[in-house]
Amino acid sequence: MAGVVETTKTFATNEVITSTLMNNIIDETSFTEDALANSTLALTAGKMKVATSGITSNELAVDAVTANAIASNAITTAKITDANVTTAKIADANVTTAKILDANVTPAKLSQPLTRATAQNSTSGTSINFTSIPSWVKKISVMFSSVSTSGTSSLLIQIGSGSIVTTGYASGASLIGAASASSTSATNGFLITSNDTAAYLKSGLITIANMSGNSWVSSGALGLMVGGSFLSGGNLTLSGVLDQIRITTVNGTDTFDAGVINIIYE
Repeated sequence: MAGVVETTKTFATNEVITSTLMNNIIDETSFTEDALANSTLALTAGKMKVATSGITSNELAVDAVTANAIASNAITTAKITDANVTTAKIADANVTTAKILDANVTPAKLSQPLTRATAQNSTSGTSINFTSIPSWVKKISVMFSSVSTSGTSSLLIQIGSGSIVTTGYASGASLIGAASASSTSATNGFLITSNDTAAYLKSGLITIANMSGNSWVSSGALGLMVGGSFLSGGNLTLSGVLDQIRITTVNGTDTFDAGVINIIYE
């Protein structure tokens, strides 16, 4: 009759059972395949052992594997899939700047990266527009390279929320030359030049920064190829979040005829 164990010891008829014979039975007994309930165990010469790949997650109780049971350096990045690493698995205090390589912090990894728009040639039209500015932006740098217009109307920058705002600005600009200086103010935009002429090629940077809420201020300088510079500043509070910017002239009819304009926002 099959059983979980079998022995090679055979008793003769009327043989007396002694302690020595009983010990021999134990020594000569081995397990059979019937002793194996599943594939977790295997037999080698009648002896049980853990089968190859026999221990799976089914045999492990929840929380059975502790940190002390794992050898140092046993867990490598190759053993961890991206899907298994979630914010819920990482304590806030565990991610420090010392643990992040400088080269790993790229603009693509940031939710609010320093972004340069596409440069626009300021060689035609009465305005240069930059739209779809993200709602998180707090600072915009407007860059001018050898920009000029067809007339004498001063340059200004207008901002908007949904549409460009053309009223309510408090701004002024001054022309500082080798022999004289002059100043002008405007309410229809952030004025950035004063007593301009068609011949002036202007290069420089104007910064528009968020003061708080939807309140914005401007400041900057433009240099002239012929010598001298424009200094400017202003403020405006929008009714909503800034999402666009326009570079134009006070009269709105002079056209751009030279140069390049671009913005960087952050």
